[in-house]
Amino acid sequence: MSSWLWVPLGLIGLLLLGLLAYWQFVITEGTYLGQWMVTWLYDLTANRYDGIKQFDDDMEAIYLGRPLATALKSTPVPLICDIGTGTARLPLALLAQPTFQGKIVGLDDSRQMLRTAVSKTGGYENRLTLIWRDTTHLPFPDAVFDAVTCLEMLEFTPSPRRQLAEAIRVLRPGGILLTTRRRGFDARMIPGKTFTVAQCMTLLEELGIVDVQVLVWQVDYDLVWGRRDGNAQAGARPILEILLCPRCNIPTLVEKRQEIYCEKCSTLYPIRDGIIELR
Repeated sequence: MSSWLWVPLGLIGLLLLGLLAYWQFVITEGTYLGQWMVTWLYDLTANRYDGIKQFDDDMEAIYLGRPLATALKSTPVPLICDIGTGTARLPLALLAQPTFQGKIVGLDDSRQMLRTAVSKTGGYENRLTLIWRDTTHLPFPDAVFDAVTCLEMLEFTPSPRRQLAEAIRVLRPGGILLTTRRRGFDARMIPGKTFTVAQCMTLLEELGIVDVQVLVWQVDYDLVWGRRDGNAQAGARPILEILLCPRCNIPTLVEKRQEIYCEKCSTLYPIRDGIIELR
């Protein structure tokens, strides 16, 4: 092969490598490389995340805070679980609503995202609990939350189907589910992790969610609303009444100074910077 041919071949190779890197780290956010890579990328960008996303408080209230507060108005003190809470986007939108008097538990696998969340949620410490934890196995019993939310994160989990099933497990019958569906061109670039509208509705119905509504929200996302079939009372309870020890899988936790202590297995889970570390 003539030596001059190596130049264009090399350039083509670099272009393909660049496209692969863009797909792997920007579009899919590392999801095919494992959860550790997704978490590492979020840790890396946590301080700039809100600037990248450019959230608008008014839009957050219109599409997230007010509708969720309205959906929960019949529950006097509702308890919410926000999976993949990140920098507390959903908690802030909901806690800002005067009609919402409930409490929120936010979980995330990225410690740095939670650290940013703490810096933004001062004054809400009595109503917002932040937990550093892998969200694929939630440390709660079945059917304890009045609403479960997970925004813009399903396609970046090991299995969106299993993550949805886990989210619904901790949702009480009659409780509200709010999640998102990736849409548009990029959704087709994340095979096995995204759903068509029909697939999304079918999956949720199979998991016991009724009254499913898929609403256009952003360029890349639809909002998906639903309700777990049935009816049961829940309401806010002290976090240690519903928090399971990850080792024992039973609620035997008590708070001691800046630690959570399991009375059964004697494991200590620290509380640092306002974050319960259940890793």
